[in-house]
Amino acid sequence: HSNHRFAYEDAQVIIEGAEGPYESEIRKLDELAKILRKQRFHDGAISFDKKEMKFHLDDKGNPIGVYHKVAKDANHLIEEFMLLANRKVAEFAGKAADGSPTGKLFVYRVHNDPDPEKIEQLNNFVQRLGYKLDLKNRQALSQSMNRMLAAVKGKGEANMIETLTVRSMAKAIYDTANVGHYGLAFDYYTHFTSPIRRYPDVMVHRLLQHYLDGKNAAPKGNSYREDCKHSSEREKMASDAERASIKYMQVKFMQDYVDHEFEGVISGVTEWGVYVELTENHCEGMIKIRDFKDDYYVFDETKYRLVGERKRRIFQLGDSIRILVKNVDLEKKQIDFSPVVSNKSR
Repeated sequence: HSNHRFAYEDAQVIIEGAEGPYESEIRKLDELAKILRKQRFHDGAISFDKKEMKFHLDDKGNPIGVYHKVAKDANHLIEEFMLLANRKVAEFAGKAADGSPTGKLFVYRVHNDPDPEKIEQLNNFVQRLGYKLDLKNRQALSQSMNRMLAAVKGKGEANMIETLTVRSMAKAIYDTANVGHYGLAFDYYTHFTSPIRRYPDVMVHRLLQHYLDGKNAAPKGNSYREDCKHSSEREKMASDAERASIKYMQVKFMQDYVDHEFEGVISGVTEWGVYVELTENHCEGMIKIRDFKDDYYVFDETKYRLVGERKRRIFQLGDSIRILVKNVDLEKKQIDFSPVVSNKSR
């Protein structure tokens, strides 16, 4: 029943001021989406806006270029109204007029509060890098986390801090028991908007229709709880496969660049070496500690850096470094670098 079909790019140029069909409606929706987004973050939602890595492919499906997909206002517009639809459907089924739970069987997308011990560990880590989390209550934690994630954007330590912050969170799952969604700061939330690609949304549509038809009792012989568990497990498998496929394509892309030099930024430091993200194409590889030939380097775990024992040269998060692509192993999905120019002493 649509009056017009827009690609994100079509809507984006209208939001940015171009003329086009339904321009007043699109700009009003953009205005409302920004109000919804601002309210969500005020209520304690966490802003995990990690860039998506994408690949330009040739006609045989081989990667010939790497780029980051950037979410713009048109993407945020759709996101906010999808969140609103998901929230309102969950409230319709699960929330009574007086605000109490209805007790009806329903499928929720739930996200538990993070483990306080993991948050404490995260705070101890980021403090060494000059950031700090406010642990006094839920809203203070969320808002300080958002400030930190905004502050690290574009910096060398961004990837490590963003990854560790995500790992400190509980995993969002599907369940018939509603505990709310911590990351979105919603008391009632489900997945409703993608029944063409996500089975939990099909379950939600079925239950929603059941209640719209005036039936309040749970469907007989249902296995919704087991199906939620199964869907959550499959989602994790799909997510792991996606991460592995991205790494595989990075490695495949870099096969043609063995013995080439690149500029990069140190994105991680461990006792066995440093991770470097290349500035030009965002691919990440490692310099093993034994490949620093100019000195014997020791891992300083308090400041996440390598320090040379004789010359006192330092390699730490955020440092620029020139590397040579030493080896690429497609089977292990691994890229090895060696340093070309060492950092100056500090």
